[in-house]
Amino acid sequence: MAFIELREISKSYGSRRVLAGVNLGVEEGEFVCIVGASASGKTTLMKIAAGLVAPDGGSIAIGGQAITSFPRCASIVFQNYSLLPWFSALENVRLAVESAFPDWPNAKQKDHAVKYLDLVGLGSAHAKRPGQLSGGMRQRVAIARAFAVEPRVLFLDEPFGALDALTRATRQQELARLCEAQRPRATVLMITNSVNEAILLADRILALDRGASRRDAASLSTAAPVTLERPRAADLLLHDEEAVRVRARITELLTSGASRDRIKRRAARPAVNSVPVEVCSE
Repeated sequence: MAFIELREISKSYGSRRVLAGVNLGVEEGEFVCIVGASASGKTTLMKIAAGLVAPDGGSIAIGGQAITSFPRCASIVFQNYSLLPWFSALENVRLAVESAFPDWPNAKQKDHAVKYLDLVGLGSAHAKRPGQLSGGMRQRVAIARAFAVEPRVLFLDEPFGALDALTRATRQQELARLCEAQRPRATVLMITNSVNEAILLADRILALDRGASRRDAASLSTAAPVTLERPRAADLLLHDEEAVRVRARITELLTSGASRDRIKRRAARPAVNSVPVEVCSE
């Protein structure tokens, strides 16, 4: 059994079917990315895996234990940072440390928070509140907070989606470095709409595809392994043969469902120029 195990997950909102028959296994210490377009159901799947949303059907287990709420061994980073605006960067991280290690004295909690803020390059911003920080700096606080609790599982919900391209590239490299440095390595499940980001970070990539119609429930593709050596550089991925192969495979998986649906609908449509013919007998 995989460390994170989702079996036959289904979810609907009213009459809209979002997920159907989704199965996913993530091994301990593995970094898995799910790639999909906007409104494909990625965030719903992430929240179900993290125990934040109950599925209509199916089961979720982490480390062999059934999950019905957010597990204490996990951290999550959202796209919108989710920082407390009235607290400093240091206090935002220290509060998470206090929740994970309540028996530690305050001084040790603070030193631990400082360590992770320094690791993400925010040594001079400890006392600043979120409103005094740029978007990239706020996301670094959120990442420091996630790693400071030393999670066994890390959920990443498009954490760099709101950042500009240059800042996003820097944060991706920071995340890769933190994941490699952590011992034992956290098991990471990340969703993104960027195939290149997934190739840069993941051990395996899966595509979540809704097909051509928004009425269709999304399903997961088979996994595409990424065997590139680490550390990986974004500029090298543009020319590396393995990266090109993986990119082509994921693009194919993302488009194949929609293409199949269009072909099926086209085949089911009556020919436009067909005219019924009457055969008359004399």
